[in-house]
Amino acid sequence: QVQLVESGGGSVQAGGSLRLSCAASGSTFSINAIGWYRQAPGKQRELVAGINSGGSTVYAASVKGRFTISRANAKNTVSLQMNSLKPEDTAVYYCNAIAGTLYPWGQGTQVTVSS
Repeated sequence: QVQLVESGGGSVQAGGSLRLSCAASGSTFSINAIGWYRQAPGKQRELVAGINSGGSTVYAASVKGRFTISRANAKNTVSLQMNSLKPEDTAVYYCNAIAGTLYPWGQGTQVTVSS
């Protein structure tokens, strides 16, 4: 089983930056493609960015050019650098697999962007 712990969220003004981190533990050898999701109040959880074991990335159109996902396989971590943040980026951010079976969701990390 894989356990996921997200960190790095906070409150920033529009235009600011944050860097999120996700630490995976447990059966991490099973992780191939992993990514960041977010869920805003009253909305469904959506995929924001993903990266596979080869380093190929995908981004939601709403964050492309502003967010950058990266992973450090040796450390079992995946990060999300978020620049030029907008109020509509406000959400709880989670990491999880983006292909195959999802792992148990972590608690997520809150990102709040004020205008």
